[in-house]
Amino acid sequence: MEIKWLNKKNNNKFIVFFNGWGMDEKIVSNLLFEDYDVLTFFDYRNIEKIQIDLSDYKEKYLIAWSMGVYVCNFFRDEFKNFDKFIAINGTQKPIDNDYGIPVEIYNMTIERFNEQSCKKFIRKISPKLNTEEYCRRTIEELKEELISIRDLKIKDYLKFNKAFVSLKDRIIPAKNQINYWNQENIKITELDSNHYIFDNFKTWSELL
Repeated sequence: MEIKWLNKKNNNKFIVFFNGWGMDEKIVSNLLFEDYDVLTFFDYRNIEKIQIDLSDYKEKYLIAWSMGVYVCNFFRDEFKNFDKFIAINGTQKPIDNDYGIPVEIYNMTIERFNEQSCKKFIRKISPKLNTEEYCRRTIEELKEELISIRDLKIKDYLKFNKAFVSLKDRIIPAKNQINYWNQENIKITELDSNHYIFDNFKTWSELL
């Protein structure tokens, strides 16, 4: 697991961003920080608890994308008192026949994962992304992250306020996402977009 400050300027407002599988900070490099400090979590191998002092911030928000929508719940105690929680193209049951990626497809992805399937996966996230740039980690590392997410045990869940769902999502079926958030009674914002949505926004605050 890696944690990195994208912006730390002693602002009064704070965003923690839980990234998707296989990603790093480049995926959101186009978003302007404005008056927000932003911390990101990614590379979900060896997930472990952290200690971070956020007491100086007057406003605190959690944004999670893809598999990050599930992983962030592992840190529920650290972030449960935030002002708002936003999910983007993910659910709290990400490996599930009704609410996430079908179980057989996820396990088959792990079993057959190689360089070519990595590039195919990135193209499914968005045809705009450079496959070479996002498949630079070793195949074994990326596979380990898939397994780590699958085997992560969550007991208590955060309560999200809003969920963005892309109707053209080729990673987590939009129908399954909508099913999940509807049964959780969470407001859904539908987008005519792929799994990757950040090129539709200019600032972090637009996601809140």
